[in-house]
Amino acid sequence: MNVVIIEDEKIVANRLEQLLLGIDDSIRILAKIRTVREAAEWLKINHPDLIFLDIHLADGLSFKLFDLLEVKTPVIFTTAYDQYAIKAFKVNSIDYLLKPIDVEALKQSIDKFKNLAGTKHFNTNDIQSLVEALKTKRGYKKRFTISTGTKIKVINTNNMAYFYVLEKSVFIRTIENKNIAIDYSLDKLENLLDPELFFRVNRKCLIHIDSIKTIYTLSKSRIKIELDPPANDDVIISFKRSALFKKWLNQ
Repeated sequence: MNVVIIEDEKIVANRLEQLLLGIDDSIRILAKIRTVREAAEWLKINHPDLIFLDIHLADGLSFKLFDLLEVKTPVIFTTAYDQYAIKAFKVNSIDYLLKPIDVEALKQSIDKFKNLAGTKHFNTNDIQSLVEALKTKRGYKKRFTISTGTKIKVINTNNMAYFYVLEKSVFIRTIENKNIAIDYSLDKLENLLDPELFFRVNRKCLIHIDSIKTIYTLSKSRIKIELDPPANDDVIISFKRSALFKKWLNQ
């Protein structure tokens, strides 16, 4: 079974590869691709048996892929959105997995693929149905599941003060002042979280509205924010983002 993983989070893509090889050592991972553009170019000249496709990629929604070329290969979608009615799309050659991917759910998806293999082509009408559903049922993440060893912890977004980058890793700072590593980039988190509650103040910090303690105006129209719990470094909003920040505050 030749598989391509289209996923912009390197850690997530590597974990999915490990899970797949653990399920069936005859699986060959042909490529791991991060963007819609790269995926379209790759699929023009390669023909895998199965595609694992994240809904949100580095350059936008992965549904753009189906506007760029005809895809007849079976697809298993992956996403961190737990609000979508996934059962409605477990039809034909489509399956739908929630992150973090559970190994048992992955096994079921692989079994489903094997049972369907050779019986029918990928139905692009199902893609259109899914796109329309995503437009009408748009939701934002309300909780994250965090794996630590053999334990899985659930953290609600209303318990998160902010997200920050430290030495190329992303962490959650909870309202109880706990720091928890998370396998998402800030770019991906911006798409997952409710923009009325969360704002990307700079390239290293994404804050919840309730985490703001004090706001200071600086020279050159910059803004400094004091957060609660306190951040490790000064949180500065540049001139370019200060207008967006003020608009966000006043919505």
